[in-house]
Amino acid sequence: MSNHTEASMSKSRSSHSGFWLVVIGAALWGVDPLFRVLLLDTFTSSQIVLLEHIIIMAIALPVLWRNRHELQGLKLRHIGALLFISWGGSALATILFTQGLAGGNLNAVLLLQKLQPIFAIILARIILREQLPKHFGFWFVLALFGTYLLTFGWSLPFAEVNEFIQISSLLSIGAAVLWGGSTVMGSYMLKTMKYETVTSLRFVLALPLLLGLTIWEGDAWSLPASTGQSALVILNLVLQALLPGLLSLLFYYKGLSTTKASYATLAELSFPMVGVIVNWVAFQQIATLTQIMGFVFIWFTLFMISRQKEDVLAA
Repeated sequence: MSNHTEASMSKSRSSHSGFWLVVIGAALWGVDPLFRVLLLDTFTSSQIVLLEHIIIMAIALPVLWRNRHELQGLKLRHIGALLFISWGGSALATILFTQGLAGGNLNAVLLLQKLQPIFAIILARIILREQLPKHFGFWFVLALFGTYLLTFGWSLPFAEVNEFIQISSLLSIGAAVLWGGSTVMGSYMLKTMKYETVTSLRFVLALPLLLGLTIWEGDAWSLPASTGQSALVILNLVLQALLPGLLSLLFYYKGLSTTKASYATLAELSFPMVGVIVNWVAFQQIATLTQIMGFVFIWFTLFMISRQKEDVLAA
């Protein structure tokens, strides 16, 4: 076997595993509402996001110090990309999503996150000059159809127009735009630095903005009077920061380092899918046949896209 063939096979395996790392990272986001909705009983949206970033900063700073040489020679476009990832994708998008959960229809908020791939694909074509795979449009529509079935079944999602344009829906759309853009910017920055460094900068650079927003809002800080309840809130906050927060992004950026942004957007559809599964488990809602069909459509799409990538790279 030639060195060229071995290198191609190794690259194919790396790309294949990277795709599924993005799937796992995004799937961990699906458990996010389970923690976040409970925390809204104690803190505001901005306070929750600020506290998450402070917890993760304790882990991120040593990583940045170890990889500080990667910060040398950064150009203005790199700084702009990092600020978009941290201020937009980490700070503002999370606040918008949290506020959407607090004040609106959870199904509507989850469905509108399906707009992320659309925004990301547009930006990937413009900024990264990525070419879409063959039949990508068909697989993409099939995945969106699956997520629709998972969320709403065969019924219409919005009975009245005013329900669609309510403030929580607008907040969710804003989060989808920022997260979709962060996918593209993250892929761009991974050509310059390690995924651990990008992940750390995402949280550390967002802190000044979050601190300023929290001070500007001026809301009082409070914890439950009971020691046991306070401990539960703190534990919930730590788990929220480490599982759907830090761990998910480590998987995500590790996978994104070998996965095109346009493919990653499909992998990220595991986020709303897991969110619905969490809803079944946490609130004892029985899965319908239609929801199972949606689940199959999404995973079949993810499988076919992954196989197609593998075949192209192995050729």
